[in-house]
Amino acid sequence: MDKLPKIALPALATVIFLIIIISKSAVTIGSGEAGVLYKTFGGGVVTDAPPLGEGFHLVAPWNRVYIYEVRQQEKTEKMNVLSSNGLDIKLEASVWFQPKYDELGKLHQEKSEQYIDRVLLPAIRSAARSVVGRYTPEQLYSSKRDAIQQEIFEETQKIVEDQYIQLNEVLVRDVTLPPTIKDAIERKLKQEQESLEYEFRLVTAEKEAEKVRIEAQGKADANRILSASLTDKILQDKGIDATIKLSESPNTKVIVVGSGDDGLPLILGNN
Repeated sequence: MDKLPKIALPALATVIFLIIIISKSAVTIGSGEAGVLYKTFGGGVVTDAPPLGEGFHLVAPWNRVYIYEVRQQEKTEKMNVLSSNGLDIKLEASVWFQPKYDELGKLHQEKSEQYIDRVLLPAIRSAARSVVGRYTPEQLYSSKRDAIQQEIFEETQKIVEDQYIQLNEVLVRDVTLPPTIKDAIERKLKQEQESLEYEFRLVTAEKEAEKVRIEAQGKADANRILSASLTDKILQDKGIDATIKLSESPNTKVIVVGSGDDGLPLILGNN
């Protein structure tokens, strides 16, 4: 009984030591994450091997693991930029991105966990200022939104492509102009729209008038052709046909007396 405590204490100490070692050595990496291993006595950040993937890992207790999210992320940035004529424009843009998985070690070594603030956001600010500076407020407000968005993406891509960041998309969410400029642009657009509507009405009226002229000309041509074709002989033949049909009717009494100036019989009775 006197020897039991002497054996139990070292065993308990060993168990506690093992628990501490395991707790410091165990690393669990969650879904959509990856780990960068830092070897304290082995050259620092591991850049020549893939990062640690999802799941449970055991590492030496004197080493460290830095965990990064490697799924697509979104960052929204609001900034003030200048248009081509020097007006202050407020721009809100969202960037979709993720770190390049196979180069995560280099990203950590050169940019650290602060790579979003140190690299990505300055890049999109620089690209936005460069692109917006090529356009007028009117273009920013109306017709060039998609083009500006694409150009900001391309400019940002040039900056971050060798910074171990994968750029997926840039979305321009809002462009805010000074109120006086916005009102002036809206008035101009309204006037242009009214002018287009007026021109459309003029074109429509002109087409309708042309249609009426064509129809009238067609009727005049038809009457002229008909008049030219109605000779005395044709009129006389038609008169004879009409007289014959009238005489054949059982409800009509016809008295023929001589002939008219055109040689047709005169019809005196119709009971």
